Amino acid sequence: MEFPEEVLERARRVRLLLLDVDGILTEGQIVIDSQGREIKSFFVQDGLGIKLLQKAGLEVGILSSRTSLPVTFRARELGIGIVFQGELDKGRLYEKLRAEKGFADEEVAYMGDDWVDIPVLKRVGLAVTVPSAWPPVKEHVHYVTRRPGGRGAVREVCDLILRAQGKWEALWQEFGV
Repeated sequence: MEFPEEVLERARRVRLLLLDVDGILTEGQIVIDSQGREIKSFFVQDGLGIKLLQKAGLEVGILSSRTSLPVTFRARELGIGIVFQGELDKGRLYEKLRAEKGFADEEVAYMGDDWVDIPVLKRVGLAVTVPSAWPPVKEHVHYVTRRPGGRGAVREVCDLILRAQGKWEALWQEFGV
């Protein structure tokens, strides 16, 4: 897959990928069963992309304005230690995280798809959204994925970062591909 040179240049500096959940890691639907339990569907290829980034030495985190037990379980399953849920002010959360972890804006990529994501998208070095994002969000990103949220968009960005940083080939060889 080909990526614009400006996007590749931004991806070369990334040390942390932050993800929104609904519409990015999922297709954006919230399913609640008759017992009031929330059900989410996650795409396995996105999960492998996250694991590949981690294997290459990058960190991955979640910033979600909703609190969801399925997100807690999925983050634990993928070894994602940075998980912030239940706060609409994602800009404040981002500042808190940056201060705690010591990342420069240029070292952070963020994927979001709605208004609450714009404060973070405007700050990070690589701002990404999905084709179904709320239209004003697209004005604040460097890249719109080809794949939809919850169906490979996260994997696309993981591959983009790995390719830009020259880590893609080594991972392929490690897996015998």
